[in-house]
Amino acid sequence: MTNFNWFLDGGLVGFYILLSLIVGIFIKKYVRNVNDFLVAGRSVDLHVGMASLAATEFGIITCMAASQLGYRYGFAGATVGVIMTIVMFIVGKTGFCIEPLRKAGVVTIPEFFEKKFGSRVRWASGVVIVLGGLLNMGVFLRTGGEFLVYVAGLNPKYLEITMTVLLIIVALYTILGGMLSVLVTDYMQFLLMSIGLILTTFTVFIKVGWNKLFDTVITQYGAGGINPFVHPKLGWQYVLYTTLVLTATVLTWQTMVSRVLSAKDEKVAKKMYTKTSIFYIVRSLIPVLWGVTALVLVKLDAVGGNPLYAMPKMLSVLLPSGIIGLLVAAMLAADMSTDSSYLLGWASVIYNDILVIFHKNSWSEKRAIFINRILIGIIGVFLLLYGLWYPLKSDLWIYMTLTATIYSVSVSTLLIAACYWEKANDWGAFATIIIGALIPGGFLVAQQIPTLSPITDAIGPYYSGIASFVFAWIAMVAGSLLKIAIKEKDGILEEEIA
Repeated sequence: MTNFNWFLDGGLVGFYILLSLIVGIFIKKYVRNVNDFLVAGRSVDLHVGMASLAATEFGIITCMAASQLGYRYGFAGATVGVIMTIVMFIVGKTGFCIEPLRKAGVVTIPEFFEKKFGSRVRWASGVVIVLGGLLNMGVFLRTGGEFLVYVAGLNPKYLEITMTVLLIIVALYTILGGMLSVLVTDYMQFLLMSIGLILTTFTVFIKVGWNKLFDTVITQYGAGGINPFVHPKLGWQYVLYTTLVLTATVLTWQTMVSRVLSAKDEKVAKKMYTKTSIFYIVRSLIPVLWGVTALVLVKLDAVGGNPLYAMPKMLSVLLPSGIIGLLVAAMLAADMSTDSSYLLGWASVIYNDILVIFHKNSWSEKRAIFINRILIGIIGVFLLLYGLWYPLKSDLWIYMTLTATIYSVSVSTLLIAACYWEKANDWGAFATIIIGALIPGGFLVAQQIPTLSPITDAIGPYYSGIASFVFAWIAMVAGSLLKIAIKEKDGILEEEIA
């Protein structure tokens, strides 16, 4: 049973979706060249950039993953938001990596690598970015569809249809307006999302109360429900793994970095990070709070034993009609913002860094925009098919971070080395890309093989993730120094022969 009213709440949702499509059609006429399409002509000011960054990084997938952490670990699940805020503020304040990246005037990170490591590293890093990014986004549509199934009371047999409709809507306005369309709809979505989050959280406090939430967490998890270091399923390794992953994300995640590269200048880019950083506590704490509320109100039996669905089930019965419609519209807005940015982000890397061997920046602006639009459509079809068959074997948050590390481990290592280590070279870069993708990618594959899954269970995702970062840096240093040593040796031999 759900309080979702198809006339009132469905009308609110339908109106917002229609408005988004109209915006996409309207913005299309302002897209004159590929720079407008991919980085909005590098003209994004601080406030639009902040709203876009906040909206892009909060979608149904983020909310579901965080609420699952709240259900399973209590308030300790909000550790992600605290760490993200600290890392993002420090990076914005110091300009670590993002300042030289913006100064370089590139469209993507792999393009930046070409200046330091050569065109082959640019291509290879583009491939690994797209691979990790598409796998990361692969469960977005299914998760968004499942959220709607539980909140709105949709028949589960219509899940695939719901996923397809969501994809078509997002792909249409992204294909039409590119980054300009994404930025405008992000601003709308940020406003609607903020209203929906505040009203829902206020309703939770009114109907359930803080004391009930806090007492439930302490009863279920003890001190570990507040402190991740003493939680038996988290611990120091979880905190370290999360810190490494989020640092790499802030520095290299394409949808975040695209805002840096779209900013008017590096000063705006840095302020965009520092001023948006506080939002990341909110984006984690609110869904974690909803997850804890679900822990109070929803038994696992009611959602097939999967805590991922407890939060939307809770919202469907707790929120009154009207507010639930506004929330669904807000969540769809947030999800559309996230999906559109991701579609554009991965398409830009494929065009700019993988297909560069074919066009070498010689295609006309009209053809370049057309190819990018085709790429967005192809990516959308892949995401739809992948989302239908891939089974999650761990927490949604763990899956998201592991797929992200397939590229963020190696790319963050390359970025830091390119900016601050003179001896870094292409040997170290290639070794880093291979090692950085092999460990998390191998772990994900091993999880799906019954004979290997006991080994992955014993190792756990945290140790696997930490190992990825450690060995990626070892590969960078060893590969770079090996090339230098061989070249020096060859130089000595040449001198002796001469």
